[in-house]
Amino acid sequence: MTDYEAVVYDLDGTLVRLAVDWGTVEREVGERLREAGLDPGAYDMWEMLDAAEDAGIGASVHDLIADHERAGAADSERLPGADELASLDVPAAVCSLNAEDACRSALDRHGLLDSFRVVAGRDTVPARKPDPRALTWVLDELGVAPADALFVGDSPSDKVTAERAGVAFRWA
Repeated sequence: MTDYEAVVYDLDGTLVRLAVDWGTVEREVGERLREAGLDPGAYDMWEMLDAAEDAGIGASVHDLIADHERAGAADSERLPGADELASLDVPAAVCSLNAEDACRSALDRHGLLDSFRVVAGRDTVPARKPDPRALTWVLDELGVAPADALFVGDSPSDKVTAERAGVAFRWA
């Protein structure tokens, strides 16, 4: 980690695992889309949120997802990746697709919140991963150039986000 001026982490699947039944979330979001006259089968989970926003029901769908995430944060599991925070000698941040308050709640539950200078969820920045603006916003808040940062994540979307932002990537 000494090769970087900051380390940014994804949350769910990297530092903690939220106790969220994503299948249930997807079904409930699908019901909201059907009520709005959309076919949810045409979208993956995060595309459904985009479709909901386009249909004018984005706030309602975001709240539905965030309710599940907040509940899942309360029962979240700390993952081994969180253990490296104690030895980190550079600023750390979180850039997640989860709602910011759910991120903060999960981090707080495991005594990790004070380890992070910046915590950004999908509702913090008007761009969601893999859009690089979510990660570059976090780096701007830290005052660190993309070339001087590392992003740690657990999904192909995290890797794409890092590549698009010009940030080094490491799998969790």
